[in-house]
Amino acid sequence: MNAIIFAAGLGTRLKPLTDTMPKAMVSIHGKPLVQILIEKLKSIGVNEIVINVHHFAQQIIDFVEANDYFGIDIKFSDETDMLLETGGGLKKAARLFSNDDPILVHNVDILSNADLLSLYNEATSTTLLVSQRNTQRYLLFDDTDRLVGWTNIATREVKSPYHHIKTFENLSHLKKFAFSGIQVFHPSLLPLMDTWQGKFSIIDFYLSICDKVEIKCHFVPTLQLLDVGKLDTIAQAEVFLNPL
Repeated sequence: MNAIIFAAGLGTRLKPLTDTMPKAMVSIHGKPLVQILIEKLKSIGVNEIVINVHHFAQQIIDFVEANDYFGIDIKFSDETDMLLETGGGLKKAARLFSNDDPILVHNVDILSNADLLSLYNEATSTTLLVSQRNTQRYLLFDDTDRLVGWTNIATREVKSPYHHIKTFENLSHLKKFAFSGIQVFHPSLLPLMDTWQGKFSIIDFYLSICDKVEIKCHFVPTLQLLDVGKLDTIAQAEVFLNPL
């Protein structure tokens, strides 16, 4: 079972902590976020992990390599020369696995109660874990849970390869979900990335091909998510992991 951990971000919202460390090394109850996620992935049967690194990359590498007790194959996708964003980062990291199995992709700073094993096992195509949280940007899905577009409800911008989904007024029949930062990626899509070079968004890539290949959503009403992206969320994360 394969997994990619996105850990290359600058973590600017976590300053001043990230002035001296990557966000993956920010600790919750004495454990770095990257350790919390590796242990969770290991517990569901993941045996190959690729971690992309950029900001203070060596700190992550040194920590993981010093902890042999993880007991699984962990590689690093080096983005120290240039951040490749989610699409470019996934494209580079996905080629480091020893097999062509589906890949569970998880942001290092996301905590959740998601059943990752069920998500992985039930995904018959590239599948995005989504929620109904309030935000300005939503992915759009049809009644079969297939991705058909994206919208920003504040600016009323719409992106879609479908001509009938080009204006904000045409979205009332579609499901609007927020992306969680967790997904199952099928390597069969990698050849479609050949023309995408350098840094790019994985969502922009999906929006360019969703009329040609099936990209689905996985919605769980009871999903709880916490983005450990700001200083005040660290205390929330401690409660999230160890509720009273």
